[in-house]
Amino acid sequence: MQPPTSAARPYSTIDGLSDDVVADLLRTTRRIALVGASTNPGRASHGVMRFLLECGYDVTPVNPDHLGHTIHGRTVVATLDEAAPLDMVDVFRRSAFVAPVVDSAIRLGARSVWMQLRVIDESAAVKARAAGITVVMDRCPVIEARRMNLQLAGMALRSRSS
Repeated sequence: MQPPTSAARPYSTIDGLSDDVVADLLRTTRRIALVGASTNPGRASHGVMRFLLECGYDVTPVNPDHLGHTIHGRTVVATLDEAAPLDMVDVFRRSAFVAPVVDSAIRLGARSVWMQLRVIDESAAVKARAAGITVVMDRCPVIEARRMNLQLAGMALRSRSS
């Protein structure tokens, strides 16, 4: 049984997705390609990847600059093709570099694209949605899961206010 989610956001989000849609996405996703993964523990992608792995997701780090290295025990691959099959593409790239990632996600049949905080590409989002892909923009899965107090793969999360 899932704990109740928090009250609805008092403000709208750039992607227009409800908490129910985001929660369902986080609960039903299994395989994630994390594009822009970093071997540097000080980078946000490093911590988010650890969180996702701890929640039970199968995460493949994608970054051609770190090809062959490992992050949290997972071998870094150069392209999304090497990470397939996948459910979600989690993007830690500047907005200007999102479009080709979305094109690959569409080609590979991803169910969702998650653009991290301050990563926004409306044109790529329109294209992905037209292909039937759920698009999350300008959000972090760690923040969203904690805010909604979701239980993911048996990991009970506590909201920051707890």
